[in-house]
Amino acid sequence: QVQLVESGGGLVQAGGSLRLSCAASGRTFNNYAMGWFRQAPGKEREFVAAISGTGHSTYSASSVKGRFAISRDNAKNTVYLQMNSLKPEDTAVYYCAAAPFSWLTTTEYDYWGQGTQVTVSS
Repeated sequence: QVQLVESGGGLVQAGGSLRLSCAASGRTFNNYAMGWFRQAPGKEREFVAAISGTGHSTYSASSVKGRFAISRDNAKNTVYLQMNSLKPEDTAVYYCAAAPFSWLTTTEYDYWGQGTQVTVSS
């Protein structure tokens, strides 16, 4: 069982930056691939970025590629999402998630955080 707690959301102007953090419980953090997802009002949840258990492999959705970067610090049991050049359409609740294995995945996540709100004003 993995428990996830996100932080770092907030209100930012278009063009600004935020860094989201997700702290995980447990001693085997590097056994879990991690991902970030987001859900805007009235829309389905969508994949944002993923990282393998070692951190050597990452993948980002085309909508955020070049602007967002996922990383992790296994010594701190934490995964990050650095968001730059934010746009109003990035406004959403952002969730981190953990997969039950270490290889990169965009879909197979079993554990979810409670989410953190990101609002980008124009």
